[in-house]
Parts: sequence; structure tokens; C-alpha cells
Amino acid sequence: MSTYISQMSDRINESFIGKAFVVSDFTDIMNYETAKKTIARLEKQGEIRRVIRGVYDKPKYSKLLNEELLPDPDETARAIARNFNWTIAPSGNTALNLLGLSTQVPAKWEYISTGPYREYEIGNNTITFSHRANKTIEGMSLKTAMVIEALRAIGKAEIDEKTLNIIRKNLSTKEKENLIIEGRQTTSWIYDLIKEICRDREA
Repeated sequence: MSTYISQMSDRINESFIGKAFVVSDFTDIMNYETAKKTIARLEKQGEIRRVIRGVYDKPKYSKLLNEELLPDPDETARAIARNFNWTIAPSGNTALNLLGLSTQVPAKWEYISTGPYREYEIGNNTITFSHRANKTIEGMSLKTAMVIEALRAIGKAEIDEKTLNIIRKNLSTKEKENLIIEGRQTTSWIYDLIKEICRDREA
């Protein structure tokens, strides 16, 4: 067990502050039951924090406030999705915030999901998962689905070149390549905008 604790602890220590974990994140180095016992032991030792049942994180600590900060909602949402094997994507104001299209940090973090409707209270934040048909987001990278949801949330009539430029700057070359391929299955007006976003131009 001590070897497994060391392996799990090393992986956690190498991760960024705020990273969220689930048991299945460690089943490549140990079986599920061992991972479950090991992650519970590390939580008792204070190396990680239990966020909700089945989800843990490497908490951020504020020297100014002299306390641990609340869990990162997006990291928590992704961990929940991994725990239940859902495909998810940020939607609405959440997608706008994560893409830099809105500076307003949402109190309600919204995601579309291939799983059932679920709602979680995490500190003063709410995380909601709304069911969407598998074909809507399966086969898409997270960034592609996020861009599509952001464009849908803004609406065709409200999108201008400034909006497209902000999205463009938030995408790597690889993410643009994925977007132009994976976005083909979305509605035509959104795909027309995707082609504009992926077209090389000066920002």
C-alpha cells in the first residue's frame, strides 16, 4: 500500500494547484479498489480535499485570507464527468466566460452533458448538467463544443468581428483544425462563423 500511496501522491504533487481528481484517474497504476482506498487515505492525511462524493481536489490556499479557497467549478465539473463517463461541454454564460467573451464569473456553472440532469452545490457555486442528445457533442473536443455553445448563446444577430477575434485568439492552431472538422455537424449559420474564426487573418 505504501508504494501505491507514493505513486498517487507523486501524481497529485506534479499536478497544478486546483486540479480535481476521481478514483479512475489512477487506475492505470493500481486497480480500482486499491485506488479508492488510497485516495481516501490521502484525503485523511490532508494531501487532497474531498469536494463531493467521489471527487477530490488539490486545494488552492490563500495566504491573504489564511484559508483554502473554494474548489474550481470547471475542474469539478470535468471531474464529475469523468467519474460518470459523461461527455460534457460548457454552455451559456459558462462558455462565454471560459472563452474570454464575458468577464462576469457565473454563480451558476452550466454544462450540456450526455448524462442525465444533475445539479451540485459547491460552496457558493452551483454546477448544473443538462442532458443533450449524444450526437450533439460526442466526437467533439471540449473546445469545439464550447465554441459552438458560446456562439449559440450569443445568437446569430449579436455576433460581430470583435467576438470572432476573441474566440480566434483563444484557440491554438490544433484547436482550429479540430473545430473546422468537428464543427461540420452543427447548424449551418454556426458553421459559417466557425469557418470565419478558423480563417487566417490579422487580429
